[in-house]
Amino acid sequence: MTSLSLQQERQQYIGKIQELIYELKIDSVMQKEVVVVSPEASVRDVKNLLLQHHITGIPVLEGDRLIGVITMSDVIECLERQDYECLATEKMARPPFPSVYNDESVAHALNKLSQYKERRVLVFDHAERFVGIITSGDITNGLLKAINLGFRQEEISQYRARHIFQDIESDETSLVLRYQVKNGDFIRGGEASSKIKKAMQRLGANPQDVRKIAIAIYEAEMNLIIHTTQGGHIVAEITPKKVTMTVSDTGPGIPDIDKAMEAGYSTSSLTVKALGFGAGMGLPNIKRCMSEMKLESVVGEGPGKGTTLTMVLYPS
Repeated sequence: MTSLSLQQERQQYIGKIQELIYELKIDSVMQKEVVVVSPEASVRDVKNLLLQHHITGIPVLEGDRLIGVITMSDVIECLERQDYECLATEKMARPPFPSVYNDESVAHALNKLSQYKERRVLVFDHAERFVGIITSGDITNGLLKAINLGFRQEEISQYRARHIFQDIESDETSLVLRYQVKNGDFIRGGEASSKIKKAMQRLGANPQDVRKIAIAIYEAEMNLIIHTTQGGHIVAEITPKKVTMTVSDTGPGIPDIDKAMEAGYSTSSLTVKALGFGAGMGLPNIKRCMSEMKLESVVGEGPGKGTTLTMVLYPS
């Protein structure tokens, strides 16, 4: 089994960033320890804090309520007039300011930063209390930490998965995955194929083999959802030499297997077709992707009836 190419790793990295932008909450990456001043602070005090902490603006709080923000340009204006005791409240900018809630996604903060062309966005909780600020730098650092943590965990999982056949001593070792699929469950359609695909990726399978397996299992899974009365089962047995997948149900069976194998032939209802399924390409797609395919069917419902589809792929 081969490792991912550089291009595939890059695409995986970009995809992970896109996911994290929507998964990460602002609270997990924002600055919570923020330099603030009270309304009674003078511009002299503000100037000293700005220089000490190498920042360009300071929130002005009354208790835990934000009443304004004073910046270096405000301070300079007072100092040019030699008004050293000017209060922060006299020069500060007042709300509203671009802001976000701490339980919103990082994507929301990025939108605000871009929309208002600001270097920072103020963060509040839902009680409208000021709880921090967030900058593009905070978001970048948060994403990098999350990505590194995620990839370390994924590397550990992949290492363990890829060595499973080497670490276990037996005459023949196989990994068996079992899934139950319900009839008519379009909401969860594709869930089993997605899990099998992820397992193959963690085992370090060739990406082309993973793609073929994912296509074949997805088509078979959707057939269980669309064409059976009780759903069915998917069993994937993975060994170093081959992957064998068996999909079975208890009815109603396929009256004409040869006809069912024809591209474009479909017995799906108009309702199913309106949902975008039932194009009649499922079994032909499976045959195209697999090294071996065997389809057996007994018309009727109940034990001993229904369809069994066996698919085999020999890893490249």
